[in-house]
Amino acid sequence: MTTRRRRVAGRLAGVLCLLLAAGTATAHGGSLAGGGRDSITVPTWLFLSTGGAAVGASFLLASFVTDRSFIERIHGWGAPLTESDSRLPGLLARAVGLAGYVTVLAIGFLGPTTPRTNLAILLVWVGWWAGLAMTTYLIGNTWRALNPLDTIALALPSLDRPYPDRVGAWPGVVGLLALIWLEVVSPLADDPRLLATAVVGYSVLTLSGAVVFGRKTWFAEADPVERVFRYYGRVAPIGRVDGRLRLRLPGMDLSTPRLVDGRDEVAFVVALLWGTTFDGLVTTPAWRDLTTPLVTAGLPAQLLYPLALAAGFALFLGAYLLAVRLSRRVAETYLDAGELAERFAPPLLAIAAGYHLAHYLGYFLVLVPALWVTLLSPLSDPGTVPVYDPPGWFGGVGIAAVIAGHLVAIWVAHAAAYDAFPSRLQAVHSQYPFIAVMVFYTMTSLWVISRPEVPLPHL
Repeated sequence: MTTRRRRVAGRLAGVLCLLLAAGTATAHGGSLAGGGRDSITVPTWLFLSTGGAAVGASFLLASFVTDRSFIERIHGWGAPLTESDSRLPGLLARAVGLAGYVTVLAIGFLGPTTPRTNLAILLVWVGWWAGLAMTTYLIGNTWRALNPLDTIALALPSLDRPYPDRVGAWPGVVGLLALIWLEVVSPLADDPRLLATAVVGYSVLTLSGAVVFGRKTWFAEADPVERVFRYYGRVAPIGRVDGRLRLRLPGMDLSTPRLVDGRDEVAFVVALLWGTTFDGLVTTPAWRDLTTPLVTAGLPAQLLYPLALAAGFALFLGAYLLAVRLSRRVAETYLDAGELAERFAPPLLAIAAGYHLAHYLGYFLVLVPALWVTLLSPLSDPGTVPVYDPPGWFGGVGIAAVIAGHLVAIWVAHAAAYDAFPSRLQAVHSQYPFIAVMVFYTMTSLWVISRPEVPLPHL
């Protein structure tokens, strides 16, 4: 091995170690579901190596696909879908969104105080963040039509101030990290009054931005929730091609050029991935054991979590950019590192969607009966509500979702490489750092899924 290759291998190993140390995701609000993760009975080494091998083997299979026209046919395959010209569905969607928004505020402030019997709590966490978000990457993004703040902004005046180009998506990055921090450290899933107050605060900030910079500009550039749903919608098999709805293979829309445009949007994708990672990491026994000496030594727990959130995001972003530089060197290309970072960021959205499905599908199914009961009688407190008890084999669905997200990401990255590089060898070689990161990231995420969940420590 040449000295140059040793340096590349050494840096790549560093990236992998950083990612392995960072952990991965689980669902927030597990206290609502009344349970947590259970340990997997399969030996850990076998469980992790099998998941990592599956991702690695998929890359080897993808590397044999070197026919550019075949790759284009796979990504271009689809069937047109009938689209109504009527404005009625859009109006109905806006009405439903507004009704849900008013319900969250009214029941949050006036309804029962028990989390499992409060419709506002269940509507936000079960119906919106679990249920609606899953439909976004499974069938397509409907949030833009449902978004009640977008509907309210239609009736407000606008100053139409120019939005600074240099700012870009950075307010969305900061906003997403702030929402993740608020979700993790505050009892938003347990206190309906606090949840309704948070919704009011977010509404004031969002509508103020829409008034100053214009509704379309604010929701397209700065609003973190809108961008999360928009990116998740790109994973769905239903998307727009040349302005028309079309059925495609899942994740193929992620190969659209300039989907991620600029380092700010790359940072947002990484923040979305890190957000679910952080949410899961802080409920593992490893996090508790690692941070207990720090808190015992005098580090305030209220400071520990935002520091960890910021440091982890910087670590994830730095690791990704390092992988980009390694890819550029291994592929021996003159393409700019920033261009490669933008081109290979969209596959991470498939991974994020796989994590979300793995961690929220069971959560959603467990609490759907409770959501239905509270929907029928929102102001009364039934005391107890029914929940669904998934069968023992259901844990395999989450494992499959994590691996499926990585497999889609590998194919999309493979197609992006063939679109970016003229040489087949360059395209294959450029993927080495990214595939190695994905293999270790898969093993890390599966390890967290296999660990028991503990209460959030120190808070």
